[in-house]
Amino acid sequence: MNIFQNSFGIWHTPPLDILGLATGPGVVVILLLAILLDWIIGDPRWLPHPVEVMGTSIRLLDSNFNCMEYSPKHRKFLGFLSVLIVIGLWTIIGWFINYVIGSFPYGWLAELVMVALLIAQRSMINHCIQVIHSLKYGGISEGRKAVALIVGRNTDALDKHGVARATIESCAESYSDGVVAPIFWYLTLGLPGLLIYKAVNTMDSMIGHKNIHYQDFGMCAARLDDILNWIPARIAGFLMATAGFFVPGAHPIKGFRTMLRDSKKHISPNAGWPESACAGALDLSLLGPRIYQGHHTKLVWLGDGRKNADVRDIKRMLVLFIIACLLATLLIVLIYISIH
Repeated sequence: MNIFQNSFGIWHTPPLDILGLATGPGVVVILLLAILLDWIIGDPRWLPHPVEVMGTSIRLLDSNFNCMEYSPKHRKFLGFLSVLIVIGLWTIIGWFINYVIGSFPYGWLAELVMVALLIAQRSMINHCIQVIHSLKYGGISEGRKAVALIVGRNTDALDKHGVARATIESCAESYSDGVVAPIFWYLTLGLPGLLIYKAVNTMDSMIGHKNIHYQDFGMCAARLDDILNWIPARIAGFLMATAGFFVPGAHPIKGFRTMLRDSKKHISPNAGWPESACAGALDLSLLGPRIYQGHHTKLVWLGDGRKNADVRDIKRMLVLFIIACLLATLLIVLIYISIH
């Protein structure tokens, strides 16, 4: 069977389409090509990123709907309405790219680029490398600035071990919501599903905070994000622990044990799975007390290993992350083989 086929049937091949590329491959092949494209070019600065557009629309809704003069019940309703608007908008955009643009010869390339931009493998690796470089050549102050780009908490008080742990935690969580979840929802619901997931995930990061300003307005977005990440987070945890079998000096069995024991200790119903798997596999203790949005948060430790993580541990985490990404790709290949 020709690999350049739609998931639901064979597309008509237009004249002069010698290689069959004009009509477009199926979802699985587009996904594999997108993963490869992400590895090669990452997120080009000259290309507008969909998440930036999502952020602009969310800020617009926030500024117009989230008024503290309204009652909590009113703000919850407006938050729910905002989620519906965002989901509706990106469902239409996904449908337009998939069914309208995709109906033209080579129109599927637009979907390919969109999927590649929404899978965050290369960008996470680049951020981790930047933290390593900053700590090594710029000291703790530059390390704090670098890690501040990938975490949502205050980094001013972090020592070098805190910067290393924060980087490792962010890398683990990013594997779940930046790699596994986009893959899962694209395979499940196509491009509209992927765009819906990323829009809700972006809403959660922007308005899903437990403070006076957002605890009501952002409640719906935060709950929906938890639901959409429930399955991917658990898949991510198991893949992270499995990746430990291929990392020299890692402890994969301890990764599985720590994940099953400590994942529920996390304040998030999902983030604890990949983070505790990494803590066990790398023999570290992660999470712990921190300052988040100006407030001291007493979080428990995940894992029972070393708390004094360093640059070497960030490098080990990068290897674990890369192998886990390759395992996810292998799963996609097995899915493709099974349906063909």
